[in-house]
Amino acid sequence: MHKPEVVASIDVGSNSLQMIIAEIDAAGKVSILEDLWKPTDIGRDTFAHKRISVESINETTDTLKGFVKIMKDYHALRYRAVSTSGLREADNREYVLEQLRLRTGLSVEVINSSQERLYIYKSMRDRLPAIQDFRYPGFLIVNIRMGGMEASVYYDGFLNFTEYIKAGSLRLRQVLKELEEMTLDFPAIMEEYLESKIYSLQPRIRALNMVNVVGLGGEIDTIAELCKQMKIIKTENFISKKALNRLFIFLREMTTEQIAFEYDLHHNEADIILPSIIIFRKFLEMTKAEGIHVPGVTLRHGLLADMVDEKFDTSRKQLFNEDIISSVWYLGKKHGAEAEHTRQVTELALSIFDQSQHIHRLNSRDRMLLEVASILHDVGQSIDASEYAMHSYNIIMAADIMGFSDREMQLIANIARYHSEDIPQPGHRNYYNLMEVDKITVSKLAAMLKLAAALDITLKHKVRQIDISRSKRELIFTIDTGADTLLEEWSFSQHSGFFEEVMGYRPRLKKKGTANG
Repeated sequence: MHKPEVVASIDVGSNSLQMIIAEIDAAGKVSILEDLWKPTDIGRDTFAHKRISVESINETTDTLKGFVKIMKDYHALRYRAVSTSGLREADNREYVLEQLRLRTGLSVEVINSSQERLYIYKSMRDRLPAIQDFRYPGFLIVNIRMGGMEASVYYDGFLNFTEYIKAGSLRLRQVLKELEEMTLDFPAIMEEYLESKIYSLQPRIRALNMVNVVGLGGEIDTIAELCKQMKIIKTENFISKKALNRLFIFLREMTTEQIAFEYDLHHNEADIILPSIIIFRKFLEMTKAEGIHVPGVTLRHGLLADMVDEKFDTSRKQLFNEDIISSVWYLGKKHGAEAEHTRQVTELALSIFDQSQHIHRLNSRDRMLLEVASILHDVGQSIDASEYAMHSYNIIMAADIMGFSDREMQLIANIARYHSEDIPQPGHRNYYNLMEVDKITVSKLAAMLKLAAALDITLKHKVRQIDISRSKRELIFTIDTGADTLLEEWSFSQHSGFFEEVMGYRPRLKKKGTANG
């Protein structure tokens, strides 16, 4: 049993600084003790000037010092502090992060959009119980952030795809700011600009006839509260299409200052209400849904959920791993990867990983990197069959896979890059720029993937199973097959030298039922 633990989750956001103090009990239940919010101009600085001003740095530092004091008052021993697009896209982000570390003692992690998405979705599963009922009929998640927005489609029970569009609520207003005084219908300008960003996505979503839409971010809770105040909805958990349209018609004639005054909102909140409504309306129009479900989750709730998953072996953690792998298979299919060959290579690679654990000493997260790289190792074939491994690298680097950091995406891309003839070289920039420890991880996992791909070089799936045993400085790969595997054996031998160099053990192939390899 675990003792109750007080923890903190901190979101150094583009429009606000937020912190939750919570207690996690022995069963993994989270109880909120304190929820704090303070406005910031980080996003306005970055989206308008690409740099965060000294004034914003000082204000952010002062606020975070206050957060740290509250953490100490509650005896919070563990915390997660993350920053999103406002800090991530700033040209001076390294200086800002260092100032925050030195002046507050907080280590703030810069996360990408796919990590942010995973954290929020984890929390959503707990706070919107009906989400499990939506999985098989399918549903669309519209997640509006300050710098961008995401549309994620769940279909046939799993996550199919996610598209990130660089047109969030704050960015939408900031980018078009100079046009606001040049027109009497600024909302129409924002709508037209948004349309130019999402036109290619619309037919894909319309074709699925979604009947459920979930709204996240974009002050969706505030939008629901305004609808309730105007008596056009009864609950904050669901906003009908009719109610959202009525609110839009009402607010489109008001300035940010008028909205802030009328509804007692901070200027930063009021400023993004209208662009958020415009985005939600546009996506709602692509579906057959009657409205938007509002689970009331934020990034800081998601960080707490992830902290629980780190400490406890939760079913939620496994479910989201399955969602991630499902989306990777969708990506592979999109790029024309041959399904049965991919499945065979992936199963063989994971079997090699599991049976040689005592040799490589890598962890479960590394195993997942190998699984993703195996599924995507051949996607470059759709571009050029002769240089496909490098194209696979480029496709993976450009992909947005939920839950992986930029560093992890580099590892996955490099593992796929080196699954065929090439081996890592100091002259390869994609490899040279990795940290030393990551170079070792890439080389170990690529060595495994090379052998797995070699054993299905003919794409005829001749190897049914591998059993690995150790003999002195050799690893004996005993394969179960009833076919002629001369080409597979030759290909395996071609890659055995790299495996031995990296792992320290010479792989030797042997057929089941034979005395010698």
